[in-house]
Amino acid sequence: MAVMRVNPTRMELSRLKKRLTVAVRGHKLLKDKRDEMMRRFIDLIRRNKDLREQVEEELTQALGDFVLARAVMSNQMLEQAIMVPTRRVELSLSKRNVMSVDVPVIGFDVKSETSSAYPYGFAATSAELDNAIITLGNVLPRLLELAEVEKAAQMLSDEIEKTRRRVNALEYVMIPQLQETIRYISMKLDENDRSSRTRLMKVKDMLAQREA
Repeated sequence: MAVMRVNPTRMELSRLKKRLTVAVRGHKLLKDKRDEMMRRFIDLIRRNKDLREQVEEELTQALGDFVLARAVMSNQMLEQAIMVPTRRVELSLSKRNVMSVDVPVIGFDVKSETSSAYPYGFAATSAELDNAIITLGNVLPRLLELAEVEKAAQMLSDEIEKTRRRVNALEYVMIPQLQETIRYISMKLDENDRSSRTRLMKVKDMLAQREA
């Protein structure tokens, strides 16, 4: 590890020791942060997996019901039945802080034009279309939660990678470099002290010889 270019003085040694103390403390805090983010990231991945399986299952069921409805209804009748919706969804977006990462929170509010969830009468439609409409209405909350969880997992993953690079930079570059520089300055100061003592002893011997 290369030694930093500094003057080998006691003041510089004291300054580097303080920097080393801060770097070691920061390294520990970043490692703890990385580990906690990893734990939360794994929880998000598991939640994402469960939600995706539920959403895909319900969407597959709704699609199957639509296919059956189209088989027993004419295209014109089907289009007329679902042409005018009776519900309107308003989305709201906010944020919450997870380990210094602002992840999105998606809220929604369903506005109903009528008391019925179906935008058609039952005389000319099939039960399969009813099932598809109900399934799609029920899957909306989980679909929005899935989008929220996936985005949070992506943002947390990016922050974990940044924190990992900082931890590695401190652990393998900055801290060893500070330790090596401190060791170098300490050796230089010890060497200077020994040289000074040697010179003082020689001067003392010369003075003693003159007095003798």
